[in-house]
Amino acid sequence: MATKLKQWIAKCTFMVMSLLLAAGAIAQGALPDYRLGEGDNIRISVFQNTDLTLETRVSENGMITFPLIGAIKIGGMTIASAEQAIAKALQDGSFVKKPQVSILLLKNLGNQVSVIGQVGHPGRFPLETFNTRLTEILAMAGGVLPDGADTVIITGVRDGKPFRREVDVAGMFLNNDFKDDITVAGGDVIFVAKHPVFYVYGEVQHPGSYRLERNMTVRQALAQGGGLTDRGTERGLDVYRRGSSGERVGVKGDDKVQPDDVIYVGESLF
Repeated sequence: MATKLKQWIAKCTFMVMSLLLAAGAIAQGALPDYRLGEGDNIRISVFQNTDLTLETRVSENGMITFPLIGAIKIGGMTIASAEQAIAKALQDGSFVKKPQVSILLLKNLGNQVSVIGQVGHPGRFPLETFNTRLTEILAMAGGVLPDGADTVIITGVRDGKPFRREVDVAGMFLNNDFKDDITVAGGDVIFVAKHPVFYVYGEVQHPGSYRLERNMTVRQALAQGGGLTDRGTERGLDVYRRGSSGERVGVKGDDKVQPDDVIYVGESLF
């Protein structure tokens, strides 16, 4: 019994250590693709050269000033590349033989994404890697609220040009198609608008405004309003639709409702 207990303890210990090692590996690899940007605060140290330890901020043009070598551009570089660039400058200047440079990111201000609108926690979120997806940023922002739209709008800059895209986030999950789960970039703004609504009045039980669900029909919309009154009739349906110059549009029960539709249920003549 004691032997089995020892074996079980050893097995559990091995599993825990494996998980800890895996977690450590993930933590070490959390920033492999991160590129230093404007405003990032970093600490630079050189092995066995404590006098060269420096805490500094990456300037607007990507430059820092480092002892002995002066100004050097590291903005846009990965942390590993920036370490190599500083080490090369120290070695080329014959200041340090075979320098071992390490950079620690103290505060990520250069690569952030703003999420605004109908999310749980609007704000600015740092990009730890350069392969962060849209859905990951939305999760960091607390997810889309119940009254948030299925479609989000992303604006930013790509290749020096203004960038804007509308992404149907709900559709990606419903259709199991994630090609539009794009990689976000520093400076992007993600906007989640309120979910579109429709309005129903006239001979319905509960006139008012309601959330427009995906592919909702007029008949389903009437059900949201509690259904028709005893005097209401589907033969008297009219819709005031945005873009129709304020004129009424005749609809049937199986027609699709559009955002901001105002559905009027007329009274039966009999």
